[in-house]
Order: sequence, then C-alpha cells, then structure tokens
Amino acid sequence: MAPSTPEVGLGIDIGGSGIKGAPVDLARGTFLVDRLKRATPRPATPAAVAEVVAQIADAFPQHVAGSAPLGVTFPAVIQHGVARSAANVDASWVGTDAEKLLADATGRQVYVVNDADAAAVGEHRYGAARDVRGVVLLTTLGTGIGTALLVDGHLVPNTEFGHLEIDGHDAETRAASSVQDREGLSYERWARERLQRYYDEVERLLWPDLIVVGGGVSRIADKFLPYLRLNAPIVPAELRNTAGIVGAACLAVERFGPAVPDLGAEGAGTRKPR
Repeated sequence: MAPSTPEVGLGIDIGGSGIKGAPVDLARGTFLVDRLKRATPRPATPAAVAEVVAQIADAFPQHVAGSAPLGVTFPAVIQHGVARSAANVDASWVGTDAEKLLADATGRQVYVVNDADAAAVGEHRYGAARDVRGVVLLTTLGTGIGTALLVDGHLVPNTEFGHLEIDGHDAETRAASSVQDREGLSYERWARERLQRYYDEVERLLWPDLIVVGGGVSRIADKFLPYLRLNAPIVPAELRNTAGIVGAACLAVERFGPAVPDLGAEGAGTRKPR
C-alpha cells in the first residue's frame, strides 16, 4: 500500500485494560487495517502509558505518514490538553499535560480528548448522527452513564450529564445498564421507570435534536428503546467500539491539518518535529 494520503488519520484509545490504535480512512470512517491492542501497563503511570502509545503510533508505517497528527482518547476530563481527572488509570495523571507528554513520546502533533467526546464526534462524522445539525447528545449506558454534546457538529467537551441529580439520586446510580443487571430489571421496566425519567430530565435541560445511545447495550437497543417516549429521536450508535479511535483521528486532522505528503516510501516512518 502507498504511504499516507491526506485522507488517512491515526487514532489511539487509552482504556483501563487496553490501549488500542489504528490508521483511519477519513473519507469513510473505517480502519485501514485491523487495530493493534496492547495491555494497559500496571501501574498506568503517564510515562508507562506514553511508551505504549509511542509503540502503537509507530506500528503502521506503510499506512500512515510519520507527519500525520495523532488523536488520542483518554478516560478523563481533558482541559486544553491537561488531564483533570483519572478513571481506571494512575492518579498521577491528574494535572499532567497529556498532549505534551504524548507529543514528546511520539514525535507527532497530538490532540487528546475525553473518550466519550471522541466517540460522539465519530458518530457525528460517520455514524448514527452523521451531518445532523443542532444539538446532538450521546449517552453511553454501561457501568455508569457517559455523555457527550455536539452543537452543529462542534464539540462541547467534558459534559457529565450522567451525574445529574434526579429525584435525589445521582442519575447513573439509577439508570445505568449495570443497575439493570444488578437489580434484575426487565428491559421494559428499566426503560419505562429508569431511562424514561433520566431522558425526560435531559430533554428538559438541553432540548436535543437527536439522542444517540452508545455502550455495549446499544447492540440490543431494540429491547428497550421502543418503550421510551421522547420529543427527540433516540437511536443506537452505529460505530460502536471503533467510534473513539475514528473520532480522535478525525479531531486531530481537523485541528492540525492532514499529514504532509511523503516523498517516497522512505518518508513513511519519518516523524514531523512538534
């Protein structure tokens, strides 16, 4: 395969158990080759994670140029490239300039984004919310409730609408899919009693034009979405476990521009100074 074209980006997803990356065809929102996965180091300190990220970023020289920017998803609040929280990684990440750390480790321009935010961008550019104007809310139903908000395609970063207080409870402690499992609720009861109340409150506050439901439970959305009665359309995510990598790669290119064309195959592994 020829070296990177301007339509190819690079995305890496840092998770609590694994770090995954792939080159992304930005015309289609798909991986050019199978993603590469490495175990998240223990402890998941900034230096240890950065080393794994650099290995993955260098693993696709035949598909993505060394000058291509890198988009990285991270399980934390990310404010101007700095981690302000840390979920399932070492606490020493808090206050770390993640963008500078990973840029120094990889020799690339790096854009770091919250994992739910990256997934929402992937769904907007290529998936269930493609080209939707107005307010789009992504909710990930899993252990908790993750959220991301887009307005006319522009990301409003680091929203935490899963932690809204509703009826005296943190919303995710009543409506997350883990609660349905733990309490043995039927899908109908979970939808009618828990999700309906949550989404009613979200609609009252945000008036979204579209709600996208992500997380593993989105694969069986037909078991619970039909019971909801909302003003906005509510649909399952389409990209699923590729959304974060795709969205991060897209955001990096949108921020920094595409890779500088390589002059022959030897340039594919040459890094662009930060």
